[in-house]
Amino acid sequence: MPTSTRTDPYKACNFRVEIDGLTTGSFSECSGLTAEIEVIDYREGADKALNVRKLPGLRKYSNITLKRGYTNNTELWDWYRNIVQGKADRRNGAIILLDDEHNDVMRWSIKNALIKKIEGPSLKADGNEVAIESVELAHEGLTLES
Repeated sequence: MPTSTRTDPYKACNFRVEIDGLTTGSFSECSGLTAEIEVIDYREGADKALNVRKLPGLRKYSNITLKRGYTNNTELWDWYRNIVQGKADRRNGAIILLDDEHNDVMRWSIKNALIKKIEGPSLKADGNEVAIESVELAHEGLTLES
């Protein structure tokens, strides 16, 4: 007789993206949900142990890359244009993981994001792939809320 209930992992295909002020639509891919702390080696002359201490240093966050099929929605390009024109257009957002019933289960919140890179589709006359738009967001904070 089982002693606990089965808990299946969440599927990576069920997610949505929210960014302040944008009706961004659906994205087919999201990567870069990475947070890192630099480690500082430190040793005092009076330390008896012959090894260094490890101290936490600055936090770093990877850029987040989002990809979606091309539509006539130009909001990401408009946001990018604001940044190119020197406007301080930083936005907060979130990547939300959904369960099989499309309920929110986890949320990665990003702070002070701006578009670092935006890429139009690769066009090919003899292909039949979907035209994909890619945007890379640089940001100043990533927190996980469950």
